[in-house]
Amino acid sequence: MKAIKDSVHDHIPVCDLAADLLDTPALQRLRYVKQLSTVRLVYPSANHTRFEHSLGVYHLARRALDSLGVKGERALAVRAAALLHDVGHGPYGHQTEGIIQRRLGRHHDELGDLLADGVLAESRIPAVLESHGLDPDEVAALVAGKGRLGQLVAGELDVDRMDYLVRDAHHTGVPYGTIDYSRLLAALRFRDGNLVLSAGNVQTAEGTLVARALMNSTVYRHHVSRIAGAMLERAGERLLDSTDLAPESFARMTDDRLLGALRECEATEDAARRLERRDLYKRAVWAKLDAVPDAVVTADHEQVRAFEREIAATAEVPPEAVLVDAPGEPGMPETSTRVVVDGEVRKLADESPLVEGLRAAGRAQWRLGVYAPEERIPEVGAAAERVLGVEV
Repeated sequence: MKAIKDSVHDHIPVCDLAADLLDTPALQRLRYVKQLSTVRLVYPSANHTRFEHSLGVYHLARRALDSLGVKGERALAVRAAALLHDVGHGPYGHQTEGIIQRRLGRHHDELGDLLADGVLAESRIPAVLESHGLDPDEVAALVAGKGRLGQLVAGELDVDRMDYLVRDAHHTGVPYGTIDYSRLLAALRFRDGNLVLSAGNVQTAEGTLVARALMNSTVYRHHVSRIAGAMLERAGERLLDSTDLAPESFARMTDDRLLGALRECEATEDAARRLERRDLYKRAVWAKLDAVPDAVVTADHEQVRAFEREIAATAEVPPEAVLVDAPGEPGMPETSTRVVVDGEVRKLADESPLVEGLRAAGRAQWRLGVYAPEERIPEVGAAAERVLGVEV
């Protein structure tokens, strides 16, 4: 059995199936998709890739399966799903996910669609899975979190979250994501088909919840990353609208190929230049949750674009000079993690006094952003306050 040296988990043993999957074009492409996309404009050392992360998720899945006593073909299928869980990501990961969902009608973890329509078939993934006695549809279902074992790949206690928290903390240099994943893996149990933490692990679950909350506020939702992400998303939309680039080809790009395409398109060359040089838009509005009307908080994609057009018209600036960044209602899905307490399976939210405090902190940290070029800030800010009804 081969072993690959990893910056977080040291040596990762790689089985024959994993070795074969790692050599497919779809997995190799992930070497060129950064895990933290625009966050690296804030934390310069955050240059790790989705390839590294996929290896880490595979490794933690192996450990979880060993702890749960799952062996044979079932374990092999889960390991494959763990390794493949991110192959559906587009360039810059989550920053282009909204574009891909709107244009192609699928989420990055919907591996079944990718295999069925032939997008990944040419990458040899189905053939590799079948050569090891696995059904590609079964693996795709596990990636989507379906079934008892799918919870290990996509659920409240999944190994995906365990790896990205510790990996992102390691590469950004912040201490907040250093969860006790070894304790989490050892505490995993199945009760009535649900993945839970065994008795005595309320604090273990709380630690993960606190880590995620702190990483959200200091890393994942840093305002510079949000501004760059909004600029990238709008540029990606203009690229597709202004050229004959097919959405499917867009979704299969790497980070550098997308930036190159933006650079070569007249409608997006300014955005590409700004992203390359970190010459980003600035905050014209940065409003707290209680200062923003509910209709703005819950606005969908089309409503947000309509807000941008109205603000631009009111401020008498070009449409591309206004970006509205409405994060949606704050939430913490991890609070539904199941923990055994006094012999009963209970939700963490019902057992931990920390949950309400973290929910309150999330709401206090929530911000609506309206961004514009620095020289346009005064007029865009004033127009946005009027159009959106924001109380500043």
